[in-house]
Amino acid sequence: MNNSSSIIVQAIDLTKQVLSPAGELIILQDINFSIDAGVSLAVVGVSGSGKSTLLGLLAGLDIPSSGRVYLDGIDLGTLDEDGRARLRNHRVGFVFQSFQLLPGLTALENVMLPLELAGEENPAKKAKKRLAEVGLRERLQHYPSQLSGGEQQRVAIARAFAGEPKILFADEPTGNLDQKTAQQIIDLIFSLNKEYGTTLVLVTHDPAIADHCDQRLTLAGGSIVEV
Repeated sequence: MNNSSSIIVQAIDLTKQVLSPAGELIILQDINFSIDAGVSLAVVGVSGSGKSTLLGLLAGLDIPSSGRVYLDGIDLGTLDEDGRARLRNHRVGFVFQSFQLLPGLTALENVMLPLELAGEENPAKKAKKRLAEVGLRERLQHYPSQLSGGEQQRVAIARAFAGEPKILFADEPTGNLDQKTAQQIIDLIFSLNKEYGTTLVLVTHDPAIADHCDQRLTLAGGSIVEV
């Protein structure tokens, strides 16, 4: 791995193949790039180009067929599933298109959960602060079914930033939202990202959202065509 302390994510010869009824399917092939700490990177490309798969590999949610991923200096290939989960708990935040909130937990409990898993001393206090930062001070005891799509995504953002992660992975975070709400959510992600000095890797099909980012990586047919 490059020893520069500023590099927080690095992919080396990253390849992902899966078996399909038609034979072996190459989703990603020979992906090489690095991201400096504090940078925002948009991952763009048409549907099926491998964007979400790449995000999953970088975050250690999935394992590559070959190649290496270094996350904050740690080779994910040297960790087992529990080790990768611990790394994510302490250093990574996620925002997904489908919100991924637990329906049986209130907004407050959803944000408290990763804090509790990470051993935070006062998870409720920190979770309330994060929810206030995303404009949901009055929605602490509401369940996801009682919240609008935009409000659910705000809870997800509060949860993602709860542990002050070094890196935030966002996969089409506005995909299920109307245009006005989507703009509010993007503004919120970028303002919190700046405030906490987080590195952002954002998968999007929206050129306007990609334009917010410092850098852009374009995928086509499982390969990088432009950085």
